[in-house]
Amino acid sequence: MLDFDTLTPAISRQTVLCVGDLMLDEFVYGEVSRISPEAPAPVIAAQRSEIDVGGAGNVARNIAALGASCIFVGLIGDDDAGRTLNAALDADARITPVLVCDPSRPTTRKVRFVSEHFSTHMLRADWETAAPASAEIEQRLIDAVLAQLPRVDIVLLSDYAKGVLTARLIRETIDAAQKLGKRVIVDPKSPNFALYRGATLLTPNRKEFCEATRSRADTPVEIARAAREAMAAADCAALLVTQSERGMTLVPRQGEAIHVPAHPVKVRDVSGAGDTVAAVLAVMLAAGASWDIALRAANAAAAVAVSKKGTASVSLAELRRKILPHAFLAAEEKIVAAGGDLEPHLTEWRTEGLRVGFTNGCFDILHPGHVKVLTAARAACDRLIVGLNSDASVKRLKGDSRPVQDERSRAEVLAALEAVDLVAIFAEDTPLELIKRIRPSVLVKGGDYTRAQVVGHEVVDSYGGEVLLIDILPGHSTTSLVARARDGQS
Repeated sequence: MLDFDTLTPAISRQTVLCVGDLMLDEFVYGEVSRISPEAPAPVIAAQRSEIDVGGAGNVARNIAALGASCIFVGLIGDDDAGRTLNAALDADARITPVLVCDPSRPTTRKVRFVSEHFSTHMLRADWETAAPASAEIEQRLIDAVLAQLPRVDIVLLSDYAKGVLTARLIRETIDAAQKLGKRVIVDPKSPNFALYRGATLLTPNRKEFCEATRSRADTPVEIARAAREAMAAADCAALLVTQSERGMTLVPRQGEAIHVPAHPVKVRDVSGAGDTVAAVLAVMLAAGASWDIALRAANAAAAVAVSKKGTASVSLAELRRKILPHAFLAAEEKIVAAGGDLEPHLTEWRTEGLRVGFTNGCFDILHPGHVKVLTAARAACDRLIVGLNSDASVKRLKGDSRPVQDERSRAEVLAALEAVDLVAIFAEDTPLELIKRIRPSVLVKGGDYTRAQVVGHEVVDSYGGEVLLIDILPGHSTTSLVARARDGQS
């Protein structure tokens, strides 16, 4: 369950040590309307330019944007690009740059020429020395890493194959982290996963994964099979394969593989999306999130990142909005009357591979206890259906004086909540038949119930679904609120 109220303060207490290849990303935006008279080459009429911290530096920026602290160890040259990067990182109060300067090589710099109108990349120019750091510089980098390790909660190695993450630095970092009980996440570049032996988690994209495993793994099942073989060689706890529009597949060494579909989103720029994924995973795991929650958060963050131009960072507020989207439908579009047709919604969500959750109640007077359960329920799934007792059903359960509000009013209040994707009114005393129709992946109730008391738990258990109990807020009860209101009237 992705509980933002609990995770937010936990995230702010975490410090991530990020080590990797730093680069300066420059984007020149303009349009091409003619060919150069000097050569058969298009001429871009530059309109504006933007400079961003790129490569592993973008990982650091994403860590800071999420509210955690980051100590960043990287390499720059003795040039303007290096000084620009150092100043940009130092300007963020949550980032502590520990940069080693190598005068013999340029700071990695990439200039992208982009069509302003079509948001397409037309050309990229690179300044770089893609070679391992010299022995002297390598030792300075290792010394910097080992000095910072005791101060951090988790380690993230961001490998762009530009020279920082040498075999020796990787080995010494992972070994030292293990001795201190620190987990290590690696966004790998080398196809030799054994190079990262002992890391907690590797996060290759599908192309990198197929090259490393020498497989054509295409489905989640095939990926899981190939990943388990790779993990044995790399001696890591889990492996995550990112697959762009196909979503992500996480394979833990212990337990079942988890696949999440990509969020439907208009892709504007994929630059740095992998950085965002790695940063979110590190922050979430450091804050105590499970594999499942960290994966779902990273997947949502990737959707936010690719919807932005350039090298983008994602804030915790943006992540929250993606996971708990605003109610963009009118209330009447989110309400299904008793006996109404749920299939169009269910078919669409199942086709997209979304995880459907379900909870239910009378919701006669909506109070903070209800809101907590609904928000927590939505955090445990991709789409939340709320079963709502009809007026006749409430009367049978609660007595002739209830409900205080009719079913339409109650449904409209629920439908206005961002956590609720659909309200399904049911006429029976229990939602059992509704649960059988929906077959939710997760069935949620308040913690004042035991698992055995949750209506429909046998149904959900039968196909491997999850039953989730949410701790309730003490002192909040519709019955007591109604009683107090009536006492006040008398």
